[in-house]
Amino acid sequence: MIPLRLYFKAGKAKLSLALARGKRSHDKRESIRQRDQKRELDRERKNNR
Repeated sequence: MIPLRLYFKAGKAKLSLALARGKRSHDKRESIRQRDQKRELDRERKNNR
């Protein structure tokens, strides 16, 4: 459960919630691959200056 919004109405606090699922293993691998590629490109740009 993820809190989306907290607000006060008529002296009471109200909270809007959402249900969410974590990433699956194949999604994580793709994110890691993209992060590594970006890191490699940044290193190359830094070294070529």
